[in-house]
Amino acid sequence: MKVSLICIGKTKDSYLQEGINIYTKRLSHYIKFDMIELPDLKIKGSKIQVDKIKDEEAKKLEKALEGCDHIVLFDEFGKEFTSQGYSQWWEKKNQMGIRHLALVIGGAYGFADSIHAMAQQKIALSKMTFSHQMIRLLAVEQIYRAQTILANEPYHHV
Repeated sequence: MKVSLICIGKTKDSYLQEGINIYTKRLSHYIKFDMIELPDLKIKGSKIQVDKIKDEEAKKLEKALEGCDHIVLFDEFGKEFTSQGYSQWWEKKNQMGIRHLALVIGGAYGFADSIHAMAQQKIALSKMTFSHQMIRLLAVEQIYRAQTILANEPYHHV
């Protein structure tokens, strides 16, 4: 199964990018993984039109999601897991015969309705709010943690 983490915007902070790179490299031992960063919208003027921003981001996401047969949104209202539960979720996805799973991190204002409609599932990494930059690192680390749990490796201590 190929796994893509699709994000709106670039990871600007070097310390976050370094962490993402570390876990992305580690993940290559377990799964086919890539991270796709789509350009965010440049807001001009002081009046923010949230719906317009979400609609424009949706167009980019829809194009990036072509060919993905299972779409999961990281969303504050999604299902929460323990690390053990998340690893079991991954095991079930592996058994389903999914060819290309997309995990999606939206922009600052969340997802347009059209993207919500495309998703098979929503996952919340926490009830707390994190920057969209930081969520990328947390998402990649948790994917790695789940893979090591499934492989019975000592990264995750119970």
